[in-house]
Amino acid sequence: MLVRTYCAAVNGLEATTVTNEVNIVRGVNIHMSGLADTAVRESIDRIRAALNNSGFRFPNADITINMAPADIKKEGSSYDLPLAIGILAADNKIDCSQLEQFMMVGELGLDGRLNPIRGALPIAIKARADKYKGLIVPSQNVREAAVVNNLDVYGMDSLMDVVNFFNGSSIYEPLKIDTRKEFYEQQCHFEYDFSDVRGQESVKRALEIAAAGGHNLIMIGPPGSGKSMMAKRLPSILPPLSLSESLETTQIHSIAGKLPRDTSLISQRPFRAPHHTISQVALVGGGNNPQPGEISLAHNGVLFIDEMPELSRTVLEVLRQPLEDRKITISRAKYNVDYPCSFMLIASMNPCPCGYYGDPLHKCVCTPGQIQRYMNKISGPLLDRIDIHCEIQAVPFAELSKMQPGEPSASIRERVIRARNIQTERFSSLPQGKGGATSRPHCNAQMTERMLHEFAEPDAESLDMLRMAMERLKLSARAYSRILKVARTIADLAGSEKVQSMHIAEAIGYRNLDRGDWAERGV
Repeated sequence: MLVRTYCAAVNGLEATTVTNEVNIVRGVNIHMSGLADTAVRESIDRIRAALNNSGFRFPNADITINMAPADIKKEGSSYDLPLAIGILAADNKIDCSQLEQFMMVGELGLDGRLNPIRGALPIAIKARADKYKGLIVPSQNVREAAVVNNLDVYGMDSLMDVVNFFNGSSIYEPLKIDTRKEFYEQQCHFEYDFSDVRGQESVKRALEIAAAGGHNLIMIGPPGSGKSMMAKRLPSILPPLSLSESLETTQIHSIAGKLPRDTSLISQRPFRAPHHTISQVALVGGGNNPQPGEISLAHNGVLFIDEMPELSRTVLEVLRQPLEDRKITISRAKYNVDYPCSFMLIASMNPCPCGYYGDPLHKCVCTPGQIQRYMNKISGPLLDRIDIHCEIQAVPFAELSKMQPGEPSASIRERVIRARNIQTERFSSLPQGKGGATSRPHCNAQMTERMLHEFAEPDAESLDMLRMAMERLKLSARAYSRILKVARTIADLAGSEKVQSMHIAEAIGYRNLDRGDWAERGV
């Protein structure tokens, strides 16, 4: 008897419907076709044990399984459930009348229990697009998949539950989630707040500018000066995620298997802080079975790199292209996978190997040559892509104990949102694809050169100031663009329609590491 069941293969953020054809005739062999990897082929052993431990007998017959389309590689253990149901249906143990209406995925334990799988959200989106009546997933994945409306999503605990569902011997209800209610309720609850930060007003100002314009930022200062502390609080002043951004971010975390259990949607901007021993593949994604890297897991959020010079130079250099293109393409012999990676890069570093160059409280033991070699671990092209360079000093305890709590994140966030709204309105008049972009920018950091001339053109006084800074600091053309973008954001925070000389002057002040004498001067 020939039976068809349906599931999906995930490639990048897209899912492709897979039809599992199971045919049983007299014989003793098992044949599987359709470009299945080792994990899929091993499913027969898991299915055999799961059936036996669920009260069924594995058919003593010739079983042929074809997974179509046959030219797409099938990877992972999510095919266990549809294959097991197909075998039972072909052996006349299940009512086949509803199989065509449902897509199902799940990994089987040897006792018949359903274990969670990766990529439940993109699979649910595909099931709705293909007009399936419902989707059956392990109960651990049900909240993740149930955010897709107009689709009945059932969470099952075991193979026996699925059998009872199709045979009608038990009644199961699909999970219904008020996606918007849950999403908006969780948007404003942050673990860290800027009110905990005392002093460091200049650094907080730089972080506010970075948040308002989506700019990359690097903090340079001695150990214990608060670099990591303030970076962790940056998400609390960023604009809230939109529902579409949340859905895209959740898909990436779902594919990577990083979505917390019983989570429906990621409602806050992600904050990723990889260790400095991270490899290239872990940072940008890839592997034998390509998975999203840290830059994609930070999509629509913040990627924080602490102790930046301690990372391998080859690892740091792979950031250059994603920072510009805001997407990463992982190429393999037979296919390519695209992952989005539109993130804010926030980095921190010590000013020298010992960490105390320029610190008034500690003596630096490094020579200018050692400091320069330390700084040279970060290449010029990568520094050019970081809009804001911010120096930071530790606050002495005597002053720290006297200071009042800092401004709360909610107040800073209001100003950031106001500046972002100005940018959204400004860019709304642009047609899609202007200046070579694939879509409209949503913040100043994403402006193209043509947009800079249109929206951030400096006046004569500002232009003279900028020309002098370019000549003295020997800045690159990319640094020139970065200064204009930051100046445009400063003007937006001030509510100014035009970029003025004061905005240019402040933006130039955030290019400290471009100074050729940085390692030889006092701070």
